[in-house]
Amino acid sequence: MVIHTLFDMLAAVASLSVTAFCYRWRLADAAKRIDAGGAGYVAALLLGAAAGGYGLGSLNMVLSGTPMVARSIVGALVGAILAIELFKHWRGITGSTGLIFVPAFATTVFVGRWGCFFAGLADETHGTPTGLPWGVDMGDGIPRHPVQLYESITMGLFLAVALVLIGRRQPWFMRNGFYALVLVYAGQRFLWEFLKPYGAVLGPFNLFHLVCAALVAYAAWMAWGSDGRAAS
Repeated sequence: MVIHTLFDMLAAVASLSVTAFCYRWRLADAAKRIDAGGAGYVAALLLGAAAGGYGLGSLNMVLSGTPMVARSIVGALVGAILAIELFKHWRGITGSTGLIFVPAFATTVFVGRWGCFFAGLADETHGTPTGLPWGVDMGDGIPRHPVQLYESITMGLFLAVALVLIGRRQPWFMRNGFYALVLVYAGQRFLWEFLKPYGAVLGPFNLFHLVCAALVAYAAWMAWGSDGRAAS
């Protein structure tokens, strides 16, 4: 899938560019919090993202009756969070260290999901059939929900709002921006999962429903705890 690879590369370049801009513009101080973790922080982030991305992505395909090696961005997110939280606990690092990654992640989804869309059915991220006027034929003659674009548009809007809040150095967002990202991303993914043909594992819910619900709970709990610490 050459088109998918091209958009992956474009997403990577766009993500790095936005991160570099935000670092120099407003987030240099926020990024310094990562320095305490050193190379171990980066290693935990990369290993956790890889394990979660491929582990949950492949497991979802097995549960959907199509065994194959697959990767998932929501799986990468949960894997990275678990690895970093364990690493921070081990090193005694408190508070959120993820604000610098907010523009990068949102940009990656905003751009990268177009690659998933153009890749069609082969990407295994297509939506269920729909009679709505914006349904798209992914190659099998059946109009389907363009869930990839639903996700891209949602995260593009989030990115725009996040940049405004970062530009204003809005106190709550500067403290809880990463948790806001997780809450919005996981919340919208939970909704779009109802429009995907993945296998259910608990009632009407598929694996990613359960993962996203856990991420929403994590983000809400961490943001609430952060506000409590700030008020004390």
